[in-house]
Amino acid sequence: MTSSNPKRHFFRGTRDALPFVLVIVPFAALFGVVATEAGLNVAEVMGFSVLVIAGAAQFTAVQLMTENAPTFIVILTALAVNLRMAMYSASLTPYLGGAPVWRRAIVAYLMVDQAYALSQIKFELEPELSLTERFAYYVGTVAPLAPLWYIATYLGAVAGTQIPPALALDFALPITFLAMIAPALRTLAHVAAATTSVVLALLMAWLPYGSGLLVAALGAMIVGAQVELFLARKVQP
Repeated sequence: MTSSNPKRHFFRGTRDALPFVLVIVPFAALFGVVATEAGLNVAEVMGFSVLVIAGAAQFTAVQLMTENAPTFIVILTALAVNLRMAMYSASLTPYLGGAPVWRRAIVAYLMVDQAYALSQIKFELEPELSLTERFAYYVGTVAPLAPLWYIATYLGAVAGTQIPPALALDFALPITFLAMIAPALRTLAHVAAATTSVVLALLMAWLPYGSGLLVAALGAMIVGAQVELFLARKVQP
């Protein structure tokens, strides 16, 4: 039986996460620029990134804020966008659920797509890892990402305050979402969910404050889940 080595697994997590830096830095910088272009000051932008640390939800919230949506709608829509984090948490519970509360709180705060994807694969391939080693690996995957997320957000926010109003950057938000969504369309269920969300969002565009997005998100999740169940039943003997 090998001895526990949390430090080694921490650095393995850091190494595995390094390629994601190429995505995190420009994405965070773009949020800083878009948020300041939407009217937030640098302190508000930084508070957003440090407290929320969820790119898609942050962009969604900023978009609704520019439309003067009520705070309740902004929060509810951002939560709907981030609903996948609940599924991530449930998926990691068998591996990290036995950790002390303070460690689970750290994992919950640092729950991001990249850390989840790397950790889920790691834990499945190496079930012999101890709870401490799993926690160390998870934190290691976020170690190079979270600080750069904060720094790049700040640099983008500072740069955004220097951009003349004539050079509006409103186009950046839809382009960013397209760049995020397109690589994720890997299965029929993904395509069905994305198509449903687009159709429902267009049909519900008349609803105030972008609340049609909530309907579209719910419909997309239902359709995507049903397609996955249908495909799973087809492959069963």
